[in-house]
Amino acid sequence: MTKLLITRRHPDAVLDAARAFCDVTVRDSTAPLSEDELRASLQDYDAIMPTLGDTYSEHVFADVAAPRARILANFGVGYNHIDTIAAARHGIAVCNTPGAVTDATADIAMTLILMSARRAGEGERMLRAGNWQGWHPMQMLGMHVSGKTVGIIGMGNIGTAIARRCHYGFGMKVIYANRSEKRMEFPAEQMSQHELARHVDIVVVAVPGGRETHHLIGAGFLSSMRPHAHIVNISRGDVIDETALVTALQKGQIAGAGLDVYEHEPHVPPELIALENVTLLPHLGTAALDVRVAMGLMAVDNLRVFFSGESPPNLV
Repeated sequence: MTKLLITRRHPDAVLDAARAFCDVTVRDSTAPLSEDELRASLQDYDAIMPTLGDTYSEHVFADVAAPRARILANFGVGYNHIDTIAAARHGIAVCNTPGAVTDATADIAMTLILMSARRAGEGERMLRAGNWQGWHPMQMLGMHVSGKTVGIIGMGNIGTAIARRCHYGFGMKVIYANRSEKRMEFPAEQMSQHELARHVDIVVVAVPGGRETHHLIGAGFLSSMRPHAHIVNISRGDVIDETALVTALQKGQIAGAGLDVYEHEPHVPPELIALENVTLLPHLGTAALDVRVAMGLMAVDNLRVFFSGESPPNLV
C-alpha cells in the first residue's frame, strides 16, 4: 500500500479519502518540516502532502540521492517552497490545488481592503481598550471604498476574482498590471506596474510567489503610490519588501496596508505590529472548513490519479 506522509493535520473528510488507498501518517506538529524531516520524508514515503513552509529546496533534494518519494501533492495553490526543477531532476512529480482557493482568497482581499480603508482594526482596538468616547462627525475618518480605483497586480484567477468583486460589488474602476492582456466581462485597463501605482486608490498584490516576484513591490513602487492610497497583500509575504513597507507607512507615504502574509512567517516585524495604519491577519486566506476540505480532496485526487498510472490533473 502506498505510504503517504501528510505534514499537517487536515479535516477528517480529507484524511478518510487518503486512507481509502494509502497508508497514511499524519504529523502532530503544526510547524513546518525541519530539514531532517524533509530528508527523511523523501527517503521513507512514496508520497508526501506538504504545505506552506515545508521547504523542499535544491540542497534538500541533493542530500537524498535515491528518494523513495515519487510525488509531492502540495496542499495549496502556491508552491514556491518547493524547488520544482530539483524535484523533476530526482523524478518527483509536484502538484498543487488551484481553483479551490480562488473565491476564499478573493474574499479575504476584500476584507483587508475594507478593514484598511475604513480603519476597522484601529477602531476595534480603540473600543476594546476602553478609549471610545462616543460618535462624533470627525471620528475615525477613513476612505470610502465605493467608486474608487483599484489596481490589481497579477490578473490570474485570484486577481480576476478580486477585480470582479470590486467592479460589481463596489462600482470600482479596475486597473491591472499583468504579463499579458486579459479579456474580462467588465471594463479593466492594463498599465505597467509603476504607472498603476500613480493612478489607483487601492493596490492589491495577487501574484504567485517565487524568485521572479521576490520583492516585486519595493521602495520605488511604494513611493509612486498616492499618499491616501492603501496596499493589500494576499499573495506571498516576500513579494513585498517588508522593510520598505514599514518605512512607507511610518513616513505617511501611503495611508495604510492590509496584510494576510508576511516575509518570514510566522514572524511579523514588531515595527509592523506597532503601526496603527496596518491591518494584520494570520494568513486566513483559505481558512474556512469547506474550502480546506475542497483543497485537501483535490490534493488527494492528484495522488489517486498519479498512483493509478495517469497524469494528475494539477501537475505543475
